[in-house]
Amino acid sequence: MAYVETQERKRTGTRYIVRWRGRGPDGEATNPTEYFDDPKSAERFRDLVDAHGQNWPPGWIRGQGFVADRRRQETMFEPYALAYVDRLTGIQGDTRARYKKEIRENMVPWLGPYSVEDGEGTIVRDMVQDWVNDLVEGRLAPLDPPNRKPRTKYAPKTVGDKHGLLYAIMQSAVDAEPPLRSSNPCAKTRLPRADGAEEEEEMVFLEREEWAWIYECLRDDAKDLAETLAETGLRWGEATALQPRDLRRRNGRPAIRVQRAWKKDENGKSVLGPPKTRKSRRTAVITHKLDRMLRRRAKGLAPDALIFTGPEGGKWDPGTFRRLRWLPAIELAAEKYGLLKRPRIHDLRHSHASWLIAAKVPLPAIQGRLGHESITTTVDRYGHLLDALDDEVMAAVEWAMDPSAPLPGFLERSGLASATDGLPHVPRQPSGLAQESWKDASDMPQEGAKHGDAPVFVVTLGGREVPFVDRQHAQDVADQWNDDHEEEIATMRANGWSEEKAARRGALGPEERDRWTGGGSAWTRMPERQFVHYALASYKADGTLSYEPFPLSSRWTWEFEPEGFTRSAAEFRTEARPDGSTEAHARGVNRSAMARAFEQARVEALEKCTQHPGSARAQV
Repeated sequence: MAYVETQERKRTGTRYIVRWRGRGPDGEATNPTEYFDDPKSAERFRDLVDAHGQNWPPGWIRGQGFVADRRRQETMFEPYALAYVDRLTGIQGDTRARYKKEIRENMVPWLGPYSVEDGEGTIVRDMVQDWVNDLVEGRLAPLDPPNRKPRTKYAPKTVGDKHGLLYAIMQSAVDAEPPLRSSNPCAKTRLPRADGAEEEEEMVFLEREEWAWIYECLRDDAKDLAETLAETGLRWGEATALQPRDLRRRNGRPAIRVQRAWKKDENGKSVLGPPKTRKSRRTAVITHKLDRMLRRRAKGLAPDALIFTGPEGGKWDPGTFRRLRWLPAIELAAEKYGLLKRPRIHDLRHSHASWLIAAKVPLPAIQGRLGHESITTTVDRYGHLLDALDDEVMAAVEWAMDPSAPLPGFLERSGLASATDGLPHVPRQPSGLAQESWKDASDMPQEGAKHGDAPVFVVTLGGREVPFVDRQHAQDVADQWNDDHEEEIATMRANGWSEEKAARRGALGPEERDRWTGGGSAWTRMPERQFVHYALASYKADGTLSYEPFPLSSRWTWEFEPEGFTRSAAEFRTEARPDGSTEAHARGVNRSAMARAFEQARVEALEKCTQHPGSARAQV
């Protein structure tokens, strides 16, 4: 351990010497010393030596102090990191404030005296590794005062999140113009291994009976909100931000539109803003029972009023709800029914997901309902519950290997039995799909559509005008269209397309018009939307390929796009072109079935080529 030695001098007075057994500024193993004129400076340096494992503190210049006094102030870690956060776009005020707090409390005490620039006194890889290890063990930082209370031992996932922020800060120094440093010192940090069970242990999954016990024990003024959380899986900030204008219908079913949530601004004040992520902006179907309750609460309220309010009006404070409503209900359920679990309010969301999995709802549907940005999030969080689907998995495998086997029961129960339309009925054959001719729906009347001179709301989607009777239907379609084409539009812009052409690919409107003067009729309901796979090949008259077949493509299509929309699992057609070539087309909502259909379409296209005068026998 380093220690301070006092030395009295006749001419210059008292001098304070810090001594220890360790490494000096050049890395040599020796008995280094450093000299000070006041005891506080000596004690501070002694603590730095101890914090760095009896080594010379990186960045400390003998007789001068930290290199911070000699480097550019704006590239020292703290001002640079805070400026980086200020420049971030697309984050909420509370996130910006949280990042700054993270930097000041959990980074600056370790890295504050150092620079992000290459050179003497820069942040190096060993510093980052020591910082990670200290966070895991809860050790004090080198610049923490000795009397500071013990630091928290952070969980592996939390350490990973903190390291991710530091990585981004340091990478911005690498990417700066001109670059401030040549490499990122966070690039090869060994992070603590996150135990997969850790996340599972933090979550509490309620059985339906357990939820019923808690619901019965809640006070009356909390039951409606808790019921909404349990039935929808909404986050607290989303549910408490619901307004009467969010009550919708989708495909004839009652639904709620999640388009805002409570956030904190940089001053910690609660404000309404967009949901957590882009995918969190969603429409979720609900039961008629919940819809009646929500509409009862919304009756007489302004469209932008809150459906759920606290005891004194205004937004429900989560701490108040937990302390005065939730925890007393948990305690009463434990006393009255023997409830052993201690769920948080957020565990209603986890429980909702577990109920959906137990009911055999596919994970992509759960992802969409919960508003997860990626299916990976859904799988990582709830994948351990999927053993409930073992029977369905085996039934689907048996059916796939032998199409004469019974249809998996979960398809029938989910209403997806029509997804098997067009699949082959001859076991283990790569083709032979019964041909289904495409039927042109361009001139067919739209179901639920009507003519008239009433006002309409027109959305322009990729250059196509689509009229709606209901403004909200038009807005929902426009929002979904923009979500579906977001990456495509971003790619167009990145490839140098004009802003006008890129914007034209997206959704414009809705625009209110006195009446609809275009072809067809205005939609009175939400059109259907399907994810459809496509394939195309073209053959010359002699049976050779006109070009290499396009790779299989997939996209979301709408009912008002007759050239692309289909509900069939797979269908194909062949088409003779005026130049003597023959095209093979296939499309469908089932990827594997569509691939088989495409092979059959190619076989039939080649057969037509052999019938062309003067052609050679084509080879399949």
